[in-house]
Amino acid sequence: MRLWVGGNAASRNGEAEGIALLQAGDAESPWASGPLGLGPTVVKAPGSPSWLSAHPSLDVLYAALEADGDVQAYRRTGETTLAPLGRPVAAGSGVCHVGVSPDGAFLIASCWNDGRVVRMPLDEAGRPSSPSIAPPAADPYGPADSGPREVAVSNELADLGAAARALRAAAGEEFSHLVPDYDATDAADPPRAGDDGAVLLGEQSEASEVRPSRAHQSVFLSGGLVATTDMGLDLVRFWRATGGGLRFVQEVAMPKGSGPRHTVWHPSGHLYVLTELSCEVYALRAGVDGVWAIVSGVALSPEVQLGSDTAAEITPSHDRETLYAGVRGSDALGVVRISGDGSGLTPVAFVEAGTHWPRNHVVVRDTVLVAGQRANEVVSLLIDERTGIPGRVRHRTAVASPTCLLPLR
Repeated sequence: MRLWVGGNAASRNGEAEGIALLQAGDAESPWASGPLGLGPTVVKAPGSPSWLSAHPSLDVLYAALEADGDVQAYRRTGETTLAPLGRPVAAGSGVCHVGVSPDGAFLIASCWNDGRVVRMPLDEAGRPSSPSIAPPAADPYGPADSGPREVAVSNELADLGAAARALRAAAGEEFSHLVPDYDATDAADPPRAGDDGAVLLGEQSEASEVRPSRAHQSVFLSGGLVATTDMGLDLVRFWRATGGGLRFVQEVAMPKGSGPRHTVWHPSGHLYVLTELSCEVYALRAGVDGVWAIVSGVALSPEVQLGSDTAAEITPSHDRETLYAGVRGSDALGVVRISGDGSGLTPVAFVEAGTHWPRNHVVVRDTVLVAGQRANEVVSLLIDERTGIPGRVRHRTAVASPTCLLPLR
């Protein structure tokens, strides 16, 4: 099997040069349990292609160029070669995810820095254009009118903090105390860190809390519904696509401070939500009235170190009976069994991921491939067919700052 590999370039404090190609076992095999090997960079992308998605019917790949705030389409020019398709399209600051609709009519980009959810129509060749920004999220745990203003305030705080640090360094030790402490935080409630250790601004004391919107992922559900996560405001929002963009349908407020990050859609009709900050898995489902709600939830493991661990990716097993969740910090994979009608969630294992900072992983039949972002490698773990629990590392190969693995069709 072959996989496209997205990664962080120097623009995101990484070492990747662009999109690479990974081989797991035999190139033409549907299995990925064999030795791993990395080919040369397929296409240069200094803007950091941190997330990759494929068109459902065309040989077109889409990359979220996180450092540039753009979405770039690439067409396959050969079996393992890519070339840019059209010009990059602006999405928003810190675009970190791209999801493509099942019919290939449009894509949705999610932006971590400014909270934007952006719809872009795709033409017959698969080129995106005409970005349409969905209505912004508002904090369900804050003032009713605080949504858009919170993003602006958090960005202003970031600018003041950076300026304060620069002035303090320039003033030297003797005069640094004269610079206002715009970058100070409440020591009793330190800010949490997101990907690459970036501080989540606005998470100070309860009284002065200003929470920024952090859109992180989109997923396409049955019946034309779309779900998006907002990690900063603890929201899962539901939409329907229209000719002019996205029409808001409903939102579900997750527990405050949980940080919903990535989701997976299940044939049972449940949407499983992995929370980055609380390291939990929740099951959401629509009732007979069509209204979505949380129906169950479970912590990944008592071994999770809250405050230092952050969950990253959630994927189902080949038979859709198990969920695997990557946890950075402890560098582990949480294994959760699905039971009953799909709402039953039981944690069964918390095992070593075999690499440092498991940012992304994919399950290919009997194998889990894990992108160790800070270890600069990809590793493979064989899944025990009786228990569904991954074992120790079977193969590994050096890969520069990997953040996303996408199997080739």
